[in-house]
Amino acid sequence: MVAAEAELKALFLQGLSGDAAAHRTFLSAISGNLRAFYRSRLRNSPEQAEDLLQETLIAIHTRRESYDPGFPVTAWVYAIARYRLIDHWRRMGRRGEHIPVEDANELFTASEDEAVDAKRDVTRLLGQLSQKQEESIRLVKLDGMSVKDAAAKIGLSESDVKISIHRGMKTLMRLVSETKI
Repeated sequence: MVAAEAELKALFLQGLSGDAAAHRTFLSAISGNLRAFYRSRLRNSPEQAEDLLQETLIAIHTRRESYDPGFPVTAWVYAIARYRLIDHWRRMGRRGEHIPVEDANELFTASEDEAVDAKRDVTRLLGQLSQKQEESIRLVKLDGMSVKDAAAKIGLSESDVKISIHRGMKTLMRLVSETKI
């Protein structure tokens, strides 16, 4: 949770500084957490959960200047999500369950578990590739390194890295289609 908080906060602050890509990445990253939060509370209405998710993302975007960097961004997001849910229940004429602020960690646990599972699956799949293909894909596609830098790091030519990535990706697609992960 600490690593996720630091990463999310960094993305959010970059977005506040005008980095649109970081802001989009932040909103995408928290979407899974918020979706799980709303769906767990609105089990009988996935459509309403999706509507609340969109409302919350808009609220986060339009109120981003109100964020105090001295506090965790996940707590700020959780507060917005919680108030959106309460407003939803009021509109529906229903009293919802009590959601204590102390449960903020719950908002980010479900998606983190899914991320851990996905990371394990990707690691297992990459382990089935040649070392050259695995390193090339890991450095360029997962770590975001340029082809030039990756080539220098693993001692290959740029074209060799590109070919390794292409062949490795084809192999990964074949493995995924053959295997139920």
